[in-house]
Amino acid sequence: MNFYATLILALALSMDAFAAAVSKGAALHRPHLREAIRTGLIFGVVEACTPLIGWALGVYASQYIMEWDHWVAFTLLFILGCRMMRESFKRPSEATIESTTPCRHGSLTLIFTAIATSLDAMAIGIGLAFLQIDILPTAMTIGLMTMIMATLGMLIGRYIGTLLGKRAEFIGGLVLIAIGFNILFEHLKLFMYA
Repeated sequence: MNFYATLILALALSMDAFAAAVSKGAALHRPHLREAIRTGLIFGVVEACTPLIGWALGVYASQYIMEWDHWVAFTLLFILGCRMMRESFKRPSEATIESTTPCRHGSLTLIFTAIATSLDAMAIGIGLAFLQIDILPTAMTIGLMTMIMATLGMLIGRYIGTLLGKRAEFIGGLVLIAIGFNILFEHLKLFMYA
């Protein structure tokens, strides 16, 4: 696989992380650049590790991973999305939003979101094992692209959150659920045509 093909693959795999990061940034109260970089690093590291895990699993467990990855991703994103939507209703009034809106997300929340959006990279890693591609530079490129896209998504989310105010977290939850449904739909569509 040449350099340009690797870049296109990395960009495609980073789109879910970008969308999730936008919703995460919108749910925060003016997240700083440091929080955006932290989010990007978490998403990037997870996204770089999952194709390595898929590569390691290779032929032995590929059928099991392919059968369940979309359900795991859907479930995680659905739960996280519902949680964000529920949290949006807990805010008492517009006047107290600045004091109650968090300035950063917990590490576990970001890690679970990153895992949910990177399970497709694990399946790609399995496929790359069959093609005998050098996985390390490919995984690093995927991780770096995801880090950049998630950081940008978080920064964009900051401005969307300011515009939307109280509704930003609710919309962010809907976005995560929509990503989960999209992952599930894409897999089931492929399954129906197979």
